[in-house]
Amino acid sequence: MKTLLSLLITVLFSSLSFAQDSSPKKWSLQECVDYAIENNITVKQNELNIDLAELNKKDAIGNFLPTLNLNGNHGWNSGLTTDVTTGVLRNQTTQTTFAGINSGITIFDGLRNLNQLRRAELEILSNRYQVDRIKDDISLNVINAYLQVLFSKEAVRVAEPQLEVSREQLNRTNKLVEAGTLPSGDLFDIQATVANDEQNLVVTQNNVKLALISLAQLLQLTEYDSFDIADEEIASLPIVNLGDYTVDEIYAKALENRNEIKVAKANIDIAEKDIDLAKGDRYPTLSGFYNWNSRYSNLDRIVGSEIDPTNPTVVIGQVEGTGQNVITQNFNPVTGNPPGFFDQFDRNKGSSIGLSLQIPILNGFRVSNNIKRAKINYEQTQAQLTQEELNLDRTINTVYADAQGALKVYEAAQKSVLAQEESFRYATERYNVGIVNSFEYSQIKNRLIQAQSDFLRAKYEYIFRVKLLEFYYGVPVSLD
Repeated sequence: MKTLLSLLITVLFSSLSFAQDSSPKKWSLQECVDYAIENNITVKQNELNIDLAELNKKDAIGNFLPTLNLNGNHGWNSGLTTDVTTGVLRNQTTQTTFAGINSGITIFDGLRNLNQLRRAELEILSNRYQVDRIKDDISLNVINAYLQVLFSKEAVRVAEPQLEVSREQLNRTNKLVEAGTLPSGDLFDIQATVANDEQNLVVTQNNVKLALISLAQLLQLTEYDSFDIADEEIASLPIVNLGDYTVDEIYAKALENRNEIKVAKANIDIAEKDIDLAKGDRYPTLSGFYNWNSRYSNLDRIVGSEIDPTNPTVVIGQVEGTGQNVITQNFNPVTGNPPGFFDQFDRNKGSSIGLSLQIPILNGFRVSNNIKRAKINYEQTQAQLTQEELNLDRTINTVYADAQGALKVYEAAQKSVLAQEESFRYATERYNVGIVNSFEYSQIKNRLIQAQSDFLRAKYEYIFRVKLLEFYYGVPVSLD
């Protein structure tokens, strides 16, 4: 019995644990940012550019190493060909095999290899800055979408008690109308108010769903129905004294931290190396080489000689003055089976070693035009850096002005809410004693609803503007 009871308890707790684990995950801001960066397609594409740049660096390193290659061929020759054993042209079919090894190394090439290596390193750095820039933009987009979800959820929390108050007033008004204390027209006004509040609640709840879908799309998620974020409370509004940070200070800090500036500067360094590479073509190239080769043939070899029985002698000249013929014996070569494959390769081997010097003199203006192109590209990268600096200066001034304006709007909206809440409280007291009619009461409540909506919007707008300033100042994105 005890064993059965223990088993039931274990199953019960396992079921409860499974139910807890199967509950939908609620994402924090940091989780959203990390996931968006990890799964963003643009980030992955640019990370592949880093891999390509790493390969370019390996290529540049490889240019310093000597080359070593094997070569060989085997063929059949038919017709009038030179007999490799006798040197005589003969109509024959032969098989020949050639093989060799060649090696080379660059001794001096106008420092092109060195400049290519340095350029590859700068290219890696530039691509890393570009990836970081994309990650920064993703982080900013995610926090903006995340704040929009928080804003929409808070709007729901504001709309729900508003609807509850209206329903309570509807019940109270209904009783007063039945008692004859209030006219039936007041009941209709309150009913209209309740319907309007119900509509407003549905709209705000739908806005939450739309904001969640927008955030999920940034995260490359498709399961919209189960996606939700943690109900993170912004404990205290980041009331930053903007007077403590001047635009010039933020701009100077951004020049050090912003990745678009780093990318532009790295591209200038790359353009400088391109000029050095182009100038390197003006210098001579000195390289060393070593070659080894050998061959094999299936033709018979010469193993000796014998007097030609049909023509034993041959005239090779005449004595000057007497005209007497000079005769010698006429020998024919005696051939035998060709040597073995490896024996021939050993006998026929040869090698060469030396230096090769190439001095550029006239190449159809190619060198000078490439240098001019590299210099033009360098000027373009400098102009791009200037443009990025101007864009950054304009953006920071705009963000700073927006933050100042958002703070003023927030402070004004806060005062308006306090005033409208007091006005609504006073109107409720007067409405309950019949001094204010239902129409006036609804108007005052609508002004309170609008003030609360404006306050929420101003609050989150200011938070985002402050986070944007912190972003350009180099502060990591968070809700702290």
